[in-house]
Amino acid sequence: ETDDDPWITASGSDTRDGIVASNFLPFGTKIRIPSLFGDKVFIVEDRMNRRHTERIDVWMPSKFDALLFGIHRKVPVEILE
Repeated sequence: ETDDDPWITASGSDTRDGIVASNFLPFGTKIRIPSLFGDKVFIVEDRMNRRHTERIDVWMPSKFDALLFGIHRKVPVEILE
């Protein structure tokens, strides 16, 4: 949440399950994070603060869910397209 409309991503789409934020991948890039989410495919549709150059932020339905999920470091990511 970085502006007055936290339900719209930087690319202009609505936030929803399957959306991730990344500063190092172009909008529309499809990725998988197998060790955490199995075969689920995510799409890059958002950005983070520019100081986060090598991170991926997975959209969660609530702050509580995000806190339960926690921070995972050095997790392999598969870039699909």
